[in-house]
Amino acid sequence: MSKEIKKGSKGIIVTEDNDVCRLLQFCPDIESWPTSWAGEEIDITPGREIVEFLKPFLLYLLTTKLSPKTLRRYRDHMWMLGGEVIGSLNDDPSLRRKPVEKVIFDLLEEEGGPLIWPQITEQQQDAFDASCRKLYRFLQTVIDKDKIILKN
Repeated sequence: MSKEIKKGSKGIIVTEDNDVCRLLQFCPDIESWPTSWAGEEIDITPGREIVEFLKPFLLYLLTTKLSPKTLRRYRDHMWMLGGEVIGSLNDDPSLRRKPVEKVIFDLLEEEGGPLIWPQITEQQQDAFDASCRKLYRFLQTVIDKDKIILKN
């Protein structure tokens, strides 16, 4: 099994070819997520960073025994979260100086994610919050606090 090695701003990310294939089957449009969120050209780079940050969580989801419908819901909610992150960067340009990991982590809470605008139904917000809680718990277990400082 061959591996792809990517150098990112936070270090080296090693991905198995099989992981890349599985992720592309699960999220065939994942490479277009940054442009779908972008209001301006300046949003593309942080959009790509958001995708890279979310990939380990999306791959983790594929290792669970969740139903295809539930997996699609989590995937769609991660796309929504990425759009909210880009919206936050546009609402508060000072956030652009922070790593996207920190911006994402700051939008998440133990109780869920950001309030989606334009407003969605309460049931949809509850489902989105459940996905954000799962991401939050995932991040709590995998963060190497010596390398990435997301709190404070």
